[in-house]
Amino acid sequence: QVQLVESGGGLVQPGGSLRLSCAASRSSFNLIARGWYRQAPGKQRELVATITRDGSIDYADSVKGRFTISRDSAKNTVYLQMNSLKSEDTALYYCNARPSNPWQSDYWGQGTQVTVSS
Repeated sequence: QVQLVESGGGLVQPGGSLRLSCAASRSSFNLIARGWYRQAPGKQRELVATITRDGSIDYADSVKGRFTISRDSAKNTVYLQMNSLKSEDTALYYCNARPSNPWQSDYWGQGTQVTVSS
């Protein structure tokens, strides 16, 4: 089992920045990928950004050029730096960890709220 704890959400004005953190309870050795998803009210959960064990990164088109995913393996922590935030970025952001064993379910954090509003 892996517990994921997010932090860093909050209220920010349009154009502002936030950095989300996701700390895992143990090493990511048996995880094939870590990532961030978000869910806005009335919408489905969507991928924001992922980083695989070998360092490959993928972003949703809507956040390319504005968001950056990174990791600190020594701290078992993944970050999401969000710049130039827009009102449409408002959502509950979830941390995700995907086990390398395809028969295991993904791990999820409890979510952290990001609200972009003036």
